[in-house]
Amino acid sequence: MPQYAFAMTSLRETFDHLIADGTLQPDPAQDAVLPEFDRMRTALLTPVKKGLFRKAPAPPKGLYLWGGVGRGKSMLMDMFVDHLEGIPARRVHFHAFMQEIHAKMHEVRKTGVDDAIAPVAAEVAASVRLLAFDEMQITDITDAMIVGRLFEKLFADGVVVVTTSNRLPDDLYKDGLNRNLFMPFIALIKERMVVHELASPTDYRQDRLAGSPVYFTPVNAESRAAMDAVWHDLAGQPGAPLTLHVKGREVVIPAFHNGMARAGFHALCGQPLGAADYLALAEAVRMLMIDDIPRLGRDNFNEAKRFVTLIDALYEARVRLICSAASSPEMLYLEGEGTFEFERTASRLREMQAEGWGQ
Repeated sequence: MPQYAFAMTSLRETFDHLIADGTLQPDPAQDAVLPEFDRMRTALLTPVKKGLFRKAPAPPKGLYLWGGVGRGKSMLMDMFVDHLEGIPARRVHFHAFMQEIHAKMHEVRKTGVDDAIAPVAAEVAASVRLLAFDEMQITDITDAMIVGRLFEKLFADGVVVVTTSNRLPDDLYKDGLNRNLFMPFIALIKERMVVHELASPTDYRQDRLAGSPVYFTPVNAESRAAMDAVWHDLAGQPGAPLTLHVKGREVVIPAFHNGMARAGFHALCGQPLGAADYLALAEAVRMLMIDDIPRLGRDNFNEAKRFVTLIDALYEARVRLICSAASSPEMLYLEGEGTFEFERTASRLREMQAEGWGQ
């Protein structure tokens, strides 16, 4: 993701500049949300006049920006964060942030405190004035049970929150266990954040892949270079590891950025992972790149079974898949037990190559 370094200019001025030089395309839906970003930016950059009897102004309302995949939500949020000119801010994927919160709460509980959320929230609030989350989604009951009180304390300490999401607030943690306990968090979002739908008809991520292959074979220097080029084009940076906590275990995905993840076949299928791990991965990412899928058969039967389970999880979650493989889907698994069952996987791999998959 490029850095939009246009100091002392509004987001609108930067947006217009990037359209003029051809970096961005005009998009009325993106244009319509710019005033919300500039509203927050102006409030955050306005010096606070201090005095004995002068009350600090209330922080501005945050922004909950939701809409379909690839509409430019993350791009606009990144541009906003890049324009904060020294305001302490942190931009982080929501899933990764909640992992950190759980880890910090675990450490705090060792000290014997009754309420682990309060000191953890205070630590976060002391480090930033703005939190920018990519892809807010709640699928885990442990997140659902603490997120309301956590954000209530962050808001009380003056932290401004901006988040992107594929779901409107009322659909967060939909059909989740004990969802009635989660409902106050939805009300808190609506109270402390402006909810704005980015209803662009254009899926820029799909457009960038339109007409381009997403399944590269065979595995060689050329296909590896092609995979690198796709990652660079879509992510713009190496990415950071993503750690998924599944039933007390850690599953590490080597590269992750803006809802996109990348891992080699061995990291995903050469380890003792199961359906729960792959379901957690499918919930956490919107696009997955898998490098170096080998030919499958009796010599790597366990890896093949895991690969089938992985593809099923990605398929059901409509995750966009890009991969390099030793052969075409139909020629990956030609001998040994499981060849008949693999026909469905091959069919799904073929279907997932279609333009528009994952929309």
